[in-house]
Amino acid sequence: MPTVLPEPTPRKLPRWRGFNLLEKFVAGTSGPVPAGAYQERDFEMIANWGFNFVRLPMSYQCWATPDPAHWTELNENVLKEVDQAVDWGKQYGLHVNLNLHRIPGYCVNPPAEPLNLWADERALEAAVFHWRHLAERYKGRPNREVSFDLINEPNTDEASYIRVVRALVDGIRAVDSGRLIIADGLQYGNQPVFKLADLQLGQSTRGYLPMNVSHYGASWVPMLKDAPEPTWPAQWMNATWNAETLRKIAIQPWQKLEATGVGVHVGEWGCFNKTPHSVALRWMEDQLKLWKETGWGWSLWNFRGSFGILNSDRADVKYKLYKGMQLDEMMLRLLRKY
Repeated sequence: MPTVLPEPTPRKLPRWRGFNLLEKFVAGTSGPVPAGAYQERDFEMIANWGFNFVRLPMSYQCWATPDPAHWTELNENVLKEVDQAVDWGKQYGLHVNLNLHRIPGYCVNPPAEPLNLWADERALEAAVFHWRHLAERYKGRPNREVSFDLINEPNTDEASYIRVVRALVDGIRAVDSGRLIIADGLQYGNQPVFKLADLQLGQSTRGYLPMNVSHYGASWVPMLKDAPEPTWPAQWMNATWNAETLRKIAIQPWQKLEATGVGVHVGEWGCFNKTPHSVALRWMEDQLKLWKETGWGWSLWNFRGSFGILNSDRADVKYKLYKGMQLDEMMLRLLRKY
């Protein structure tokens, strides 16, 4: 079972290590994992392998309609499935981080929302409503069990983001003043936001740089359409990328934020299954070494699926059959090492 970690605070997040679980990543059946209930066996396997964290990136459309006229009508049966995930986290000693990957008014993934969270007050009011509801739902749960990650990978100007985050935080704290809240960095999670430091939030960064290694062959990244097969170290954006490049670009700016009293966690990272496995593992190990040095935790995207350790469909991996799934033993061994 995972080691018991200290009580988390926004100034110093524990070294949470684990996985993103995608059952509510999108509504309906069109996503990489069809929307549905979370699976207890995932929590059990993650804990048995020594990890201590799951992040649940969720679409509000799993429990509410995309129609703004009905944004505040909630499906209690679906929300009970989220409750069950939080309960399994407690049962298996895993911290559960709830994230609105799609929030009323914004999602980094298509399709676009009908209203704009950064500019439309109706969207902001609905977003506050959803987070207030979750705050009511988990009030009384200790922060060692559950935390909130407000908006996945925001892409807007700093002033608009800060205005929205402050409104969401005020809504949550009006219900549960002590809830641990985490805000993603700007530029899709890659840029620390120093002007949020006074709110006593943790912040979440990403571990996808350079993109031609992490997302090689990914059809949803048009800029990589004709990219050559990656190596590691890599060439990208007219620069050589290696561990020291990662330290300079992806670590040091966040250490400056951390020095102001803001806890840091890597909410997402991973390597798509078209990158050669040996390249992916070398790149992953350099990332893991850096995060171990800093004391930051991380959450792999994903557990089961094209970035994960189970059923990743890589052409160059000899998988082990494990509980009816294809296990990437080399990747699992690397993750457990760090």
